[in-house]
Amino acid sequence: MFFLVLPADPSTSELMTAVEQVDAIVIGAGVVGMACARALALAGREVIVIEKESQPGTGISARNSGVIHAGIYYPTGSLKAQLCLRGKELLYGFCRDHAVPHRQCGKLIVATSTAEETALEKILKLACTNGVDDLCYLSPKEVTEREPALVVTKALLSPSTGIIDVHSLILAFQGDLENHGGMIAFNTPVLSGQATDSGIVLETGGDSPMVLSAKTVINAAGLGAMALAQKLEGLPEQFVPELYYAKGNYFSLPGKPPFQHLIYPVPEQAGLGVHVTLDLEGQVRFGPDVEWVKELDYPVNPSRSAPFYAAIRRYWPDLPDDVLVPDYSGIRPKLQAPGEAAVDFVIQGPATHKVPGLINLFGIESPGLTSAMAIAEDVLIQLDRD
Repeated sequence: MFFLVLPADPSTSELMTAVEQVDAIVIGAGVVGMACARALALAGREVIVIEKESQPGTGISARNSGVIHAGIYYPTGSLKAQLCLRGKELLYGFCRDHAVPHRQCGKLIVATSTAEETALEKILKLACTNGVDDLCYLSPKEVTEREPALVVTKALLSPSTGIIDVHSLILAFQGDLENHGGMIAFNTPVLSGQATDSGIVLETGGDSPMVLSAKTVINAAGLGAMALAQKLEGLPEQFVPELYYAKGNYFSLPGKPPFQHLIYPVPEQAGLGVHVTLDLEGQVRFGPDVEWVKELDYPVNPSRSAPFYAAIRRYWPDLPDDVLVPDYSGIRPKLQAPGEAAVDFVIQGPATHKVPGLINLFGIESPGLTSAMAIAEDVLIQLDRD
């Protein structure tokens, strides 16, 4: 395997003669892309990961809450429900085997009214149908024993929910990939592509431009997946869904953490409500909210804290005034417009778009982190069918 550096402005004939043949390319070195690359390498495939940034995991993977989800909320039979449940099992096992920092801290889904208690009943029923069989009710007294700061009428405990160091996870995936012969080309944006009879040809830029022809290409570019798919000649445009940006803002709480568990209200439209997240150092953050935006815009507007106080005080009425600090934000790649029903993951293979060897991963938002290793399994299954 070698990378051929092309002239700054090669002619068509130069490009045709300079194409390097490779087996499999994964575009995007986020947690899902790296999980897919690792799985391909472990299956004996020759794998190159192409990443436009200078290091892995700088996009969606760097801007989420780092939660290992249980698989509770998603429609029965959906990819999100199935892959989250399978992914959780794989992820905990991988963390134990590779010493990836994580903690199975558990989560409380809390109700503060009779209507919300009814919502908890529906959540429990859906979770059981999805195969999540470890949820249990806690009374207000039992909640207080676990979390004295909470004031709720009822709660569901999800003991299999946890938190993880996402960066360490990605590095562990990278280690497995490289130990099995795979490699990563950083600072390498994809400029164009074409589906041909002999493979998928990609032209890349950066400091060392290349033209590569691959038998297999996995488009795991996250927020850039649709734009990348649109650059691929031979992929019919009807198979590229429209992308909507849902920004989620987080505010942190300085000082001693008042909670030991993740705390979630009942879900709201387009998200799971303003909840309590923890990192492995015990730092408490609240979020995310849902802010529909037109472009990538990550700074957190301090004025957005006002509805946070109202939402948090529904379950933690003693939250002091003026303590929330703007922290960070992430942007979720939604496949539905504001006000529309949530859309499932799209793992789009040749059976759908008829382009041999191409897998597009669209709309991989939460629970994408938890589902990453299961998504990789599904990608390999679809490739085996190709």
